[in-house]
Amino acid sequence: MRIVIIGSVAAGTSVAAKARRNTEEAEIVVYDQGKDISYSVCGIPYQMGGEVESIDSLTPRNAEWFKKRYEVDIFTEHKVTKINHEQKTLEIKDLASGETKEDHYDVLVLATGASPFTPPPFNQNQYDNVFQVRNIQDAQDFAAFSTKQPKKALIIGAGFIGLEMTEQLVHKGLEVTVVQLEDQVMPPMDADMTFRVEEHMREKGVHLILNDTVKSIEGESSIERVTTTNGVTIETDIVILSAGIRPNTELAKEIGVEIGATRAIAVNKKMQTNLPDIYAVGDVAESFSVITGKPIYRPLGSTANKMGRIAGDVITGGNLEHRGVLGTGIFRIFDLHVGQTGLTEKEAKAEGYEVEVLYNIKPDHAEYLGGKELTIKALADKETSRILGAQVIGKGGVDKRIDVLATAITFGAKAEDLFHLDLAYAPPFATTKDPVLYTGMALDNALHRNPLITPEEILRRQENGEKMQIIDTRSKKDHEKSHVKGAVHIGLYDLRSHLENLDKNVPTVTYCNKGTTGNAAQNVLLNHGFNEVYNLSGGNKNYQSYVKMLESKSK
Repeated sequence: MRIVIIGSVAAGTSVAAKARRNTEEAEIVVYDQGKDISYSVCGIPYQMGGEVESIDSLTPRNAEWFKKRYEVDIFTEHKVTKINHEQKTLEIKDLASGETKEDHYDVLVLATGASPFTPPPFNQNQYDNVFQVRNIQDAQDFAAFSTKQPKKALIIGAGFIGLEMTEQLVHKGLEVTVVQLEDQVMPPMDADMTFRVEEHMREKGVHLILNDTVKSIEGESSIERVTTTNGVTIETDIVILSAGIRPNTELAKEIGVEIGATRAIAVNKKMQTNLPDIYAVGDVAESFSVITGKPIYRPLGSTANKMGRIAGDVITGGNLEHRGVLGTGIFRIFDLHVGQTGLTEKEAKAEGYEVEVLYNIKPDHAEYLGGKELTIKALADKETSRILGAQVIGKGGVDKRIDVLATAITFGAKAEDLFHLDLAYAPPFATTKDPVLYTGMALDNALHRNPLITPEEILRRQENGEKMQIIDTRSKKDHEKSHVKGAVHIGLYDLRSHLENLDKNVPTVTYCNKGTTGNAAQNVLLNHGFNEVYNLSGGNKNYQSYVKMLESKSK
């Protein structure tokens, strides 16, 4: 059996390695049009910013090493230009010599990856100070240009790469402007969470321009300044394009490989395409959601490695299957860490779920040992109590919590299950009631007796003219400093003596600064026969953040 793999990096090399581990009988050949076969794409921003000192540390394996270790023939700078599936042959161009040759296969694996998208008007000319962040050559080109000591940088796009490059360039001392097409950074997340990221970026001196695009460019060989659709002029010495990627499906389309709804190659759980003996893995292939079962496209190195291993196993007689993804991701922006997993609120509602939404604001570990505030937004399905997704923001402990939540969601955990997890506790690492445990407890309470209400829902009801009693249970001093619109101040300890002044039949909202005291007040009212009592999720702190977000978006 002759296995030919088009593309290497994470997915292609994983196919080859797993196939060879399973059998010594197969011939395994890899063609890659690049110079490097295995490198950390995700590490490139940190090398470009100087946090990773040597670019060699991002390229731990070369073709010679792979040949010795796995007896796999790898041809770099070789581009497959045509596939003849009926005859199972390939046409390959040697990019170094210009010569063309033919090869054949019994099994073909498409690991052609994805290419960065170049948005207009940047696609209308070549500029020596415009860079993308996709491969080792990009990093080398950036390093060469950096000797000119640019002072101002323009970043197009505020996804993972855009935000990582923002951090790195600020650390290098550049003045950074970010232009984002959507009205929020990190569009895959909920806007009320990413607003915290936007505020943090501005605090660090980043010029953030949302809901706008570059309309025109000034400069011949180098871009000197741009003007946006909304009329903002930005001077720059260097431009980073991070406007997303597109799967490289051209070869696949030419031979009739099915392209899925995500615009990536459609595959089954064994990474097989609709054509016999043709597989697709990595950034060129779509995955599916663990929660909904529907196709999704989440091009990450971790997923690419899994897909490659699965295909390599299946091709050589194994029975591995892809189990889907949650879209789990994490990034750092300065000293803020941001993670997400599963469905966002907007995605869950679009899928038809009626969700309970919790904002849990707690320290990541004991405050007397330097614990910092951690904000978790978690969703549960009201019908089944199943956890559907979570987003976590803080200065520490985010990776631990998002991984625990991702694991729980993968195995179908309900809200109550989170509370019963036996998680590691010691003051330097967690609180006695870990934020994940508290998330489960609070969501379970909300689903059965103590309903929550979000800032969005309060404002919507008020705009509709609905009558509500809103009770601020904090100190009078805190109430005077800031409070929910329409709220009256009744401290928790005075609440029982003021019951006669409240209407048990009117929908009532209790709140404190973050949620705990508001919950205690909610219990008091419920125990005294109030019919409909909500606790404001995330308290006044979350409410004020949401109002501030609305004000900033309306400007």
